[in-house]
Amino acid sequence: MPHSVGPMNIVPDTKDWTWVLERPCPDCGFDPDAISGRDVATILRDAGPTWQVQLRRVDARARPNSSTWSPLEYACHLRDVCRRFDNRLHLMLTQVDPEFENWDQDATAVEDRYSEDDPTEVAAELSTAAETLAAHFDAVRGDQWQRTGRRGDGARFTVDSFARYFLHDVLHHLHDVGAEERETVRGP
Repeated sequence: MPHSVGPMNIVPDTKDWTWVLERPCPDCGFDPDAISGRDVATILRDAGPTWQVQLRRVDARARPNSSTWSPLEYACHLRDVCRRFDNRLHLMLTQVDPEFENWDQDATAVEDRYSEDDPTEVAAELSTAAETLAAHFDAVRGDQWQRTGRRGDGARFTVDSFARYFLHDVLHHLHDVGAEERETVRGP
């Protein structure tokens, strides 16, 4: 039975998810070798309607259990991920090997009260953020795919690997909310 949204008692995710660039994800089926960064904009746009459906669910605010985000909270997270990755993509394309500012996604969820957001507003914001990022990925050309950036923890990315790493987040969270988007999980 779904749980109502209450105090945030979700254990922060401290895993280093960069391993999804080396092998398929056993949970969602994402295969990093099945796509390139050039595919990401199209797949992101293809995932958009499914996220819109998730936000129209009558139980969009309900958590499946007390330690898992609701579809609304996942959508808020992805809206913010799109915005943050858009900023990081800009840095990678305009600076030499930038180091990305640290971001605590779990603290953001609590501070920004994801569970209290309006699903209709989040649907529009997510759509805008995803389309903006997709357009910016579409604009990457030639050698730009090999430009680099890094996190403070030492994880290094090219624009290509950064795009694929980002896409796993979008598709994995569709899996988390129970959406059946298996054809986009594995690539085009």
